[in-house]
Amino acid sequence: MGKVAVTYRILPEEAGVDVGGLESSVRSALGGALRDVAVRPIAFGLKALEATVVVDDAEGQAERIEERIRGIAGVGEVETLGMSLL
Repeated sequence: MGKVAVTYRILPEEAGVDVGGLESSVRSALGGALRDVAVRPIAFGLKALEATVVVDDAEGQAERIEERIRGIAGVGEVETLGMSLL
């Protein structure tokens, strides 16, 4: 079984959320599966996180990671930007 890299856009639940603190929460929640996380500007001073996670190429893995991200305090919306076989 191979591995898949999944990139998510993580939007804070409101503009006042500390994106740096949210990044730390994402890092600790995803642990070793997280390969990269970066703060990206969206519009009008709003920022989002883009996180790349590597998981097994098995049914439901990407959805489980997405649900784990949604459970982090301060996360408003999670969008899957891309998925690629490694």
